[in-house]
Amino acid sequence: MENKRLNWRLLGQQIVLTIIGGGLVLYALWPWLPFAQGAPQRTIVLYGFSILGEVMNEAVFPAFAAEWEAQTGEQVEFISAFASSGTITNQMIMGVPAEVAILSLELDALRLVDAGVLPGPTWKELPHQGVVNRTPFIILVRPNNPQQINDFSDLARPGVGVVHPDPLTSGGALWAILAEYGSVTLQGGDETAAYDQLLGIWRNVVAQAASARAVRTQFETGFGDALITYEQELVRDRARGRLAAEPVYPHSTILSEHTVVVLERNITSEQRDLVDAFVAFLWSEQAQRIFVEYGFRSVDESLNEANPDFGHIAAPFVVADLGGWVAARDNIVNAIWKERVLPELGQ
Repeated sequence: MENKRLNWRLLGQQIVLTIIGGGLVLYALWPWLPFAQGAPQRTIVLYGFSILGEVMNEAVFPAFAAEWEAQTGEQVEFISAFASSGTITNQMIMGVPAEVAILSLELDALRLVDAGVLPGPTWKELPHQGVVNRTPFIILVRPNNPQQINDFSDLARPGVGVVHPDPLTSGGALWAILAEYGSVTLQGGDETAAYDQLLGIWRNVVAQAASARAVRTQFETGFGDALITYEQELVRDRARGRLAAEPVYPHSTILSEHTVVVLERNITSEQRDLVDAFVAFLWSEQAQRIFVEYGFRSVDESLNEANPDFGHIAAPFVVADLGGWVAARDNIVNAIWKERVLPELGQ
């Protein structure tokens, strides 16, 4: 009987030790167990042109992440980079693993096609042919407008200092050139008058920078009398109470259109559902309202009434009115700005 009690005691102790040992093992392994790690996490890699950084990081990414987690239980982390449209396009050509990109202009998307990064103009299959939002090009001047600048033509007057993004890197700079030229030809002026205005403005350029955001910094530090830039820059600064300039809305100017591209070669089959859902979300009413709140004009024009800071433009136009980006590049940017204006300036 005594031996039996001893055996039961030893067995009990062994069970207790086994339970304690198992508990210690479980405690040690707990952080690495799938069910102990909370909601699964996935990533999306997005590259965007400079002025998108704020709206995407502060609002669009969190809104989509919240929606995706509510639907699937998965968390989403965004890995993003924002720079001039030309810079991020060059980086994608060099092989960065971006899955989605938002470019300042379709011309950069065409460069991705030429480089073999995209198999063709695949963005045309997206809503609004890939255009996710818009913003017109306007002029910012010093408080009280001491140079009395009221339109693009005033930027060509002697003695006016113009701050301008660099067309060699900035998509915004190319939009600005089309605004400076097309605001004449599309209002009945001839090509000579348009060339004279473009040349006069570029004679007065006193500072340039690689992106619209960088050139805005130059203007804020005291360079020049006027800055040609996206309306979005003005609207966001006004909303945050940090506007140190006055807007001038030209009689006629271009609405820049920003293009989404999906880089299929960087998307695995496991990522397909997540990337597709995010791209679709960009055209949802929720995302479009976010863009409007942050100073971009929605592709759904009925939503733009929600932002009273959008200014009136008497005669807006789009790049299609100039024949599309290929024609605008060949006939205006290359044939006129590069081959005539720059040589006239000794550049």
